[in-house]
Amino acid sequence: MVLSSYSKLLITFSACLLAACSALAHDFSIVGYSPNDLTSMDKLIELFESWMSKHSKTYESFEEKLHRFEIFKDNLKHIDETNKKVSNYWLGLNEFADLSHEEFKNMYMGLNDALPKKSQSSEEFTYRDVMDLPKSVDWRKKGAVTKVKNQGSCGSCWAFSTVAAVEGINQIVTGNLTSLSEQELIDCDTTFNSGCNGGLMDYAFSFIVSNGGIHKEDDYPYLMEDGTCENKKEKSGVVTISGYHDVPQNNEQSLLKALANQPLSVAIEASGRNFQFYSGGVFDGHCGTELDHGVATVGYGSSKGVDYIIVKNSWGPKWGEKGYIRMKRNTGKPEGLCGIYKMASYPTKKK
Repeated sequence: MVLSSYSKLLITFSACLLAACSALAHDFSIVGYSPNDLTSMDKLIELFESWMSKHSKTYESFEEKLHRFEIFKDNLKHIDETNKKVSNYWLGLNEFADLSHEEFKNMYMGLNDALPKKSQSSEEFTYRDVMDLPKSVDWRKKGAVTKVKNQGSCGSCWAFSTVAAVEGINQIVTGNLTSLSEQELIDCDTTFNSGCNGGLMDYAFSFIVSNGGIHKEDDYPYLMEDGTCENKKEKSGVVTISGYHDVPQNNEQSLLKALANQPLSVAIEASGRNFQFYSGGVFDGHCGTELDHGVATVGYGSSKGVDYIIVKNSWGPKWGEKGYIRMKRNTGKPEGLCGIYKMASYPTKKK
């Protein structure tokens, strides 16, 4: 089935070029398709084949390939229709384009918001009195952020969020950027957290404190599945933290105060379809506040008058802006876009 007539596409494309109003006016290599790809079934099949090649996709049977092609077409339709409507961000044909939205949600989320929240220590929010916030902060440029990682189809986002925050404070205090082990948390932090079946970052911070630290990723590499705890590993070379604090809930200013001083662990609702295919820009799309995904905030800034928070995801460097998403702030909602201010926390480390 042809998604849109050739003449309609030409008219739409011309209008968008003139108004610079959608991702169609962006480089087509960014979104992964061109209007010409939507003009016939043959071109759709060609696009699917080239997409399969790009992402090294293979299927067990012709029937499975046909099924995935139908899902791919439906996702492409959604991506194209969204790109014609939105202006601040755009969607693209990423490696998730052959997954239905339900499949994607089941495979790539992993925050367990149903767990009882840890009671916070009696100490106050340490950044309460911070004044004169810088206009922008980017901890990547300050050397406190490791490369983007990929959790794969294991619901371990909570471990990646935790580790990113610990890697950040460790670099800030010691000057050493060390990639740390998510797998150790998945295998060993099992009192409340459940490995690939989800968890919460505060429990993971607490585990790192009581465990005497966390190993380097090289010493305890990621398996993309639940493993057996290797707690007899040498403790030399582990990275320690002193404790953790929660950022006051639903308070953007408090989050920015903390973020100006270190990367943070945050929870968001990331199960929206536009999140699945986010490719670039400042995301201001529809999402709720039912927290289902743990990520890390690594900075904030503004672009063309739109304020945003820089979020490091754990879906690999092919997703979004090389693994990152810029999420709009100053939305007027106390809980922030996708609930980003509802559950933020950060580890502490004594100098």
